[in-house]
Amino acid sequence: MNEAIPEQSAGGAADTAKLVAAVLLVLAGIVAFYVLGTQAAWVRWLAVAGGLVLAAVVFATSASGRDFWQFVLDARTELRKVVWPSFDETRNTTIVVFGLVIVAGLFFWVLDLLLAWVTRHFTGQGG
Repeated sequence: MNEAIPEQSAGGAADTAKLVAAVLLVLAGIVAFYVLGTQAAWVRWLAVAGGLVLAAVVFATSASGRDFWQFVLDARTELRKVVWPSFDETRNTTIVVFGLVIVAGLFFWVLDLLLAWVTRHFTGQGG
């Protein structure tokens, strides 16, 4: 709870260039898909996949990519700390939720009937 928050670094011009290059590689893969319109479909999709893979590699070498990977590792660590409910707890909770939904539905149905009857009684409309 009292962990130090790492200071956000700008990353510098080289880091910005890496991020721009990653975006350009993704765009190049998409453009290649349309430029290679006469080629087989697998060649066109290979160009898109190649652009995405190269962009991912370039992004991973940037400070933002390293921060993202650290976030993924921290998330996995936190996920291991979660205490998952047992099957019985899940089943019982589901039964309670469905029961309350049915009770609430019946309550609002009866309330709607009552309000409709009161409205008809005071306005003199309806059957």
